[in-house]
Amino acid sequence: AMLEDDLHCLGVILRHDSAVVTGIDAVADRLPWDTCPGAAAKLVATFTGLPLAEVTARRDKKSNCTHFHDLAVLAAAHARDDAPLAFDIVATDPEDGIRLLEIRRNGEPVHNWTERDGTLCDPAALAGLSLLTLRDHIAALSGIEQEAARLLQWASLVAHGRTMPDHLQSRASDLPANCYTLQPERAASAQRVGRTADFSAGTRVPLAGFGETMRASLTG
Repeated sequence: AMLEDDLHCLGVILRHDSAVVTGIDAVADRLPWDTCPGAAAKLVATFTGLPLAEVTARRDKKSNCTHFHDLAVLAAAHARDDAPLAFDIVATDPEDGIRLLEIRRNGEPVHNWTERDGTLCDPAALAGLSLLTLRDHIAALSGIEQEAARLLQWASLVAHGRTMPDHLQSRASDLPANCYTLQPERAASAQRVGRTADFSAGTRVPLAGFGETMRASLTG
């Protein structure tokens, strides 16, 4: 499972015997903090030996890199798939307070949401909710729609980092302890790496070339 956005380019290789996780590798090309690579060992400790069905978002997430963790959960959910699966997610920059949020599954639209000043306003079923209050709505969905809604929620929250001023995200100790690097024992010494990518111009495709890096890890 692989992810690339403005701040991250990383992937997880989950090894299994169709029932149990036998091993897990975390691979990264871009990470926001110099302490983030240490999260690979935490990911291994969190999931190795678990039944695939127990690789869930409830497993020690805040002490992990949340992105490695989410990719491991996604990989486990699709461990028995017989074909590749791609999700394309767009979260536009705010314009007059409005963001357009969309997810496609293998090229097919699943959800299109509109957010105004932090509150969802379209479709009507989401009106008045925020990205942080979607739990009950998402729980009421099923199958493809539920999974896609969770991914769109996750990506739309992460996308806020793109528009945050640098001074608000340059000191790990000023940020909530929501991931591996931001835990108190690491936050005080973590340094921002600052390698970002901007896909707005459409001249570069997310994950271009990273698949080869992942395949090299598989055979290495």
